[in-house]
Amino acid sequence: MRNAIKHIVGATWQPLLVKYLSRPRTYRYKNIVVDVPVSVFHPGFFFSTHILLNQVKRLALNGKKFLEPGAGSGLLSIYAARMGANVTATDINPAAVECLKRNSSRNGVRMNIIESDLFDSLPAHPFDVIAINPPYYRKRPLSHADYAWNCGENGEYFEKLFGGLGNYLHSKTEILMVLCDGSDIEMIKSIAKRNGFQMHLLLSKESIIEKNFIYSIE
Repeated sequence: MRNAIKHIVGATWQPLLVKYLSRPRTYRYKNIVVDVPVSVFHPGFFFSTHILLNQVKRLALNGKKFLEPGAGSGLLSIYAARMGANVTATDINPAAVECLKRNSSRNGVRMNIIESDLFDSLPAHPFDVIAINPPYYRKRPLSHADYAWNCGENGEYFEKLFGGLGNYLHSKTEILMVLCDGSDIEMIKSIAKRNGFQMHLLLSKESIIEKNFIYSIE
């Protein structure tokens, strides 16, 4: 029954959403306001951002070194900066990088913003907190916008993520990652394990559209 409802809702909701997101938009979350260009992941219409943000809110962030790879419009990073974190926000999409610069200025926070394919342009040094909202779907990204959604046919994003992650950790680094039931979670766990990491489920939350999961990575 849930799958049938999910299909019906998706069939009606998705075309309307695609049309709405075909223009630049502005999104407000409490006292944070972000501009969202067409090719950048919108934090308001997908549950993953808010589920991850709610988990980040549980952390003591003041004075912490915080990394968000694939930061998009920057909602999480701006929140962390507001809480006193020393934030580094990266994205592979040049439009997202410019968006991050505008949104950090608009919200009165300072962040280290880097255009980077994961860790390619990020100097190796440890962070205290790393928050990851990755691309989920096993498809090859064909555009900058696709990198927000598609992790490659064989999970190439996760191969690169877990292959380089160790260069940015210390013994107490907290790593949070959100996934959904559209992800190949077993593949992701296998890639993590092969690179010396374990994924531990912290919570799951179900909506009429999808089920999301928060994992800690150790």
